[in-house]
Amino acid sequence: MQALRALSFQKHLLNLPPTNPLSSLRFTIICNSRQFHFTRRKHCPDESTALTDDAVQGWAAPSAARENPSGENVPQRESKSSANYSNVLGSMGRAYEVTGNGNKKKGKAKSKTVWVCSDCGYDDGQWWGICKQCNGVNTMKRFSEGVEHLTTGFEVLENVTRSWLPHQSVRAMPTKLTDVNKGINQSNWRIPLCGLFGAEVGRVLGGGLVPGCLVLIGGDPGVGKSTLLLQIAAIVAEGCDMGGPAPVLYVSGEESIEQIGNRADRMRIGTDELFLYASTDVEDILEKTQTLSLRALVIDSIQTVYLRGVTGSAGGLSQVKECTEVLLRFAKKTNIPVFLIGHVTKSGEIAGPRVLEHIVDVVLYMEGEKCSSHRLLRSVKNRFGSTDELGVFEMSQSGLQAVSNPSEMFLSEQQSDSEFLAGLAVTVIMDGSRAFLIEIQALCVAGSSVSRQVNGVQAGRAEMIISVLIKQAGLKLQENGVFLNVVSGVSLSETAGDLAVAAAICSSFLEFPLPVGIAFIGEIGLGGEIRTVPRMDRRINTVVKLGYKKCIIPKSAETSLSALDLGDTEIVACRNLKEMINIVFRKR
Repeated sequence: MQALRALSFQKHLLNLPPTNPLSSLRFTIICNSRQFHFTRRKHCPDESTALTDDAVQGWAAPSAARENPSGENVPQRESKSSANYSNVLGSMGRAYEVTGNGNKKKGKAKSKTVWVCSDCGYDDGQWWGICKQCNGVNTMKRFSEGVEHLTTGFEVLENVTRSWLPHQSVRAMPTKLTDVNKGINQSNWRIPLCGLFGAEVGRVLGGGLVPGCLVLIGGDPGVGKSTLLLQIAAIVAEGCDMGGPAPVLYVSGEESIEQIGNRADRMRIGTDELFLYASTDVEDILEKTQTLSLRALVIDSIQTVYLRGVTGSAGGLSQVKECTEVLLRFAKKTNIPVFLIGHVTKSGEIAGPRVLEHIVDVVLYMEGEKCSSHRLLRSVKNRFGSTDELGVFEMSQSGLQAVSNPSEMFLSEQQSDSEFLAGLAVTVIMDGSRAFLIEIQALCVAGSSVSRQVNGVQAGRAEMIISVLIKQAGLKLQENGVFLNVVSGVSLSETAGDLAVAAAICSSFLEFPLPVGIAFIGEIGLGGEIRTVPRMDRRINTVVKLGYKKCIIPKSAETSLSALDLGDTEIVACRNLKEMINIVFRKR
């Protein structure tokens, strides 16, 4: 009846006089969840007849006979419009658009389009040039998903782990801060990592592994991420300081268990509590953890695993985000630490959405040069410790080995018969909370076609130091080609090495070798003055620990070092470059 009333109303509208100002009429007839549209054109002499005969009467009189002006019932062939109307009524759950000529267009299934920021994870219903949350330019990426297939990682986790995750017997309520840590011994709260290797990793983590944390480790391909986590998994499984061994599950989506086993044999890892499993299904991985009372879980890598019910392929933005959220919730509910390996892009950032680094608790980057066996483990985010720590390792046939004296990797081998070398100076740089001694080399060549060539030193900084030496120290460097190099390819980014650069240039230009066992720390100003730099105490302690005999420092920093135990190291304080040259480069 509703359909007949709507048709009668349409007939009334179609019989409006031609002077009606309505130029177009579009309405929707909805009947039993079926929808179609009708369009009426403006009345004009050449179209009114076709409109009335083919469209209006076909919709208004769907029967096989219609009335003519003479009053007789004349059988008429069923119009196309009437046939289409019957087809619409006979179809279930479909949508059509019907125009005046009776054509029909099948409607498309509804989908939801979401624009997600690749930096911070903010989502919006429409595209914007910049992200409203982090103001990133051109970071909004488009995602189209069927409305009926939208599934979140939390929903999948609930379906998978509802039967075995620990349930709270009472409803969770806010807890006083003073009651949170009652009965917990903070000294034994973290999971310790024993041995020299474990101590180096534990320092980067902030003193050990926190239960229930989610750790993400990134790095270039082949730098040693899988080797690092396999060694960490073996140490945690052995549990030398935890009261005995406990199971640790190492899951790989890139290698078979035979390949991992061969690598473990090469690294001489043979603990019985280290379990290997090859899978890329997160639900399957979490189900396998039910049979083990795990101490830790390792996923290699987050870009290879996926969740059923979440759109996109493994490694996509939505899959990486949802898988990480599932593993985070798993870690927090079970108090089991989880390690994730993350691939990096060409720019060196972890592949996937930027929100991935916001979800996890700890983000570590592993760095290393192809021509060097040394590896650096750097912390860029740590909710449970400092981000100033740095771990130094050396890659060998048996895996990663901790380097007890990191400065040896930045100092050249002094193989000269004499204990004096010209154009060579040592300085102390800081990387986080660790101090490293690096070697700076200088070469001055008279009449060289190349005026300046620097490697590892900022070009602008080198030009400034050379200009100050010419103006304030009186060195005739205008007609000399100056070459600067930092040993081992290190980039000197802080100003603490200015004094060492100036000393190396003076040594080469004056052909006066510097004695072995002398270090230079200080910043040079445009007036030739020597300025102090941050953390002078840590730099001096490193020089003393490595057995250096003399250290040249700024005069302003001398009083702050009075409380330090300097041992046999002589501290020489200088106000400006001229004073430094007169002290260091005088004839003995």
